[in-house]
Amino acid sequence: MHVTYDPHLRLVRPVAPRTPEGCEECLRTGSPRVHLRLCLTCGHVGCCDSSPNRHARAHVYTIGHPVVQAFEPGENWRWCYFDEAYV
Repeated sequence: MHVTYDPHLRLVRPVAPRTPEGCEECLRTGSPRVHLRLCLTCGHVGCCDSSPNRHARAHVYTIGHPVVQAFEPGENWRWCYFDEAYV
């Protein structure tokens, strides 16, 4: 995994997951999900691109918070959707 400097890291804040039990939208609608991503600007928990509804990506492009962190046990990485790169 190649990590690069990303100017969007300035948007990262200390956050608590708003819905630690799962994807915020999937919990509301009862949709299935695969993996979870945590928005590092506001704490939104969304499902990954392998999930049917891709709520993490939708949050990024609707709200404008580009940096997420894996929100799965044993995973420890960050991703910038705007730059499509690990950060």
